[in-house]
Amino acid sequence: MDRIFDLAIIGGGVNGCGIARDAAGRGHSVFLCEMNDLASGTSSFSTKLVHGGLRYLEYYEFHLVREALIEREILWRIAPHIIRPLRFVLPHHAGLRPAWLLRLGLFLYDHIGGRHLLPPTRSVDLTRDEVGKPLIPNRYSRGFEYSDCFVDDARLVVLTARDAADRGADIRTRTRAVEIRQADGIWHVTVENSRECSTIAARVLVNAGGPWVEDVLALGAGVNAKAKVRLVQGSHIVVRKLYDHDRAYMFQNGDGRIVFVIPYQDDFTLIGTTDRDYHGDPAKVAAASDEIEYLCASVSEYLAKPVKPSDVVWTYAGVRPLYDDGASEAKAATREYVFELDTPDGTPLLSIYGGKITTHRRLAEEALERLAPYLGDTKAHEGWTAKSPLPGGDLDVSAIAALTAELIRGYPFLTPAHAGRLAHAYGTRAGKMLGGAKSMADLGRDFGVTLTESEVNYLMAFEWARTAEDVVWRRSKLGLRLSAAEIAAIDDWIAAQRPGRESLYWKQEGKPAR
Repeated sequence: MDRIFDLAIIGGGVNGCGIARDAAGRGHSVFLCEMNDLASGTSSFSTKLVHGGLRYLEYYEFHLVREALIEREILWRIAPHIIRPLRFVLPHHAGLRPAWLLRLGLFLYDHIGGRHLLPPTRSVDLTRDEVGKPLIPNRYSRGFEYSDCFVDDARLVVLTARDAADRGADIRTRTRAVEIRQADGIWHVTVENSRECSTIAARVLVNAGGPWVEDVLALGAGVNAKAKVRLVQGSHIVVRKLYDHDRAYMFQNGDGRIVFVIPYQDDFTLIGTTDRDYHGDPAKVAAASDEIEYLCASVSEYLAKPVKPSDVVWTYAGVRPLYDDGASEAKAATREYVFELDTPDGTPLLSIYGGKITTHRRLAEEALERLAPYLGDTKAHEGWTAKSPLPGGDLDVSAIAALTAELIRGYPFLTPAHAGRLAHAYGTRAGKMLGGAKSMADLGRDFGVTLTESEVNYLMAFEWARTAEDVVWRRSKLGLRLSAAEIAAIDDWIAAQRPGRESLYWKQEGKPAR
C-alpha cells in the first residue's frame, strides 16, 4: 500500500460519483468503490426528473426549491443529450388546492430559480387544448402548464463517473468496502471483489452509501453518528403509451400527494411515485400490489381511460435515504441533503444524508467546501462542474436533432430511430462507439431492438457494464422491448467474452483510461 489517496468514497450513486468528479477535476487523487453496479440503488429508481419540486413549496422548503431550480438549467446545459425540457400540465381539481394557490406556487416556481432557457407557465383551457383530451370529459376545465426537465438518471450517474475516471479517479465497481479504520491520521479501507481483497489508504473518507449510510459507519469508523437516516420507499409503474401528445401531467390526490404521468421511451408512460416508510433490506425493495393499485387509482381519477394493474408492463421501486427530521409523514420528510462531518483522532469522515438527483452537483461542491481544510485550498477550481459538459454533452441544448441527422449522414445504414437513440444516449461520443462501421453487419451481432455487439463492447470497455442487466436496464432501457430470452442471450454472450476480457475489466476499474 504505497499510495495514499486524497479522497476515498464509498458509494457509486449520484452523490458519490458527483463528488468523485468534482474532486478529480480539482486535482485531487480519488478512489471510489461501489459494491454493485453504478446507479444500481436509489439513483436509477427515481422519477427521472430534474426539477425544483413544486410540491415542496407547501412545506416552505424555499431554499431547496430555489437551489434545485438553479441546478435544473445548469444540468441541462452540461448534459443536453440525456436531459431534455418537459412541459407539465397541472389540472385544477375542485375541492383540492384552489386555483389561486396553484397560480401563486407556479409564479414562485418561475421566478425564484433564475429560469433563463425554459418557457414560463401558461394557463390552459382543458376543454379546448389538446392536453385536455386524455382527461375525463367535463370534470377538468382549467389548468396550468409549466416547465421542468426529464433525465436518464442512471446514465447521468455513469457519465459522471466516466468524467471522473477521465480526470484520473480510480472507479471500482462490484467492489465492496468490508472494513474501515483509521490510524496515524489516515483512513484504511479494506475492499473486496470477486477477484481479490485489498486495502487502500486515504486522507479523507466520504460515506455516500445512500440507504446503506449507517451500515458503512458500522464497518469500523469509530463514530457515533448524530444524524439518522429515514428510508422512504418510492415505487413507479410503466404502462403502454396513454396519449399522443408530448406533455406530462402532475395530478393532485385527495391525500395531499401528487402523481406524475410522463411520456417514456417513446412507446410507454411512466407513473409515479409513492411515499411510505421502509424498514427492510434496501436491496430487496419492490413495488407492492397496494402501491400499484394506488397509482392506477390516482391517475384514473383524471384519465378518461382508466389505468388498471393489468396494464402495467414494468415496475420499479427505490429507497430514498432521507435525513430523518422527525416529520410525521414520509411525504413531508425533507429532501434537503445533510452532511455529518466526524473527525475521530483528527481523521475526517463525511457522511451524506438525503439529497436529490437535481442537486447532486451542488451537493458535491458543498461537500468539497466542507472538506477544504483537509484537502487544501482549491478555490481556483470552484464551480468548474457547472461549465464543463459531461461526456458527449459538448453540444447546444437544441442540437440533438442536428446530431441525429449528422449520424444518419455519416452512417446511412442507421434508421432515424436508431440514430436518435444513440444521439440521446451518447451525444457526441456516439461516433466513437460506431467507429468506422460501413454497415449494420460491421457493428457485429444484433441482440435486438438496435442493440449491437459494438455497443455492448463499448459499454463494457468504457462504462463499467458487466451484465445484461447493466446494459438493458441501466445503460439503456431496452429491457422494455427485449424478451427474457433475448436478455439471457446477452448475458451468455458477455460470459463468453469474459475470460479474454477480464484483464480489461480490472484495468478499467483500477486504472481508468485517460
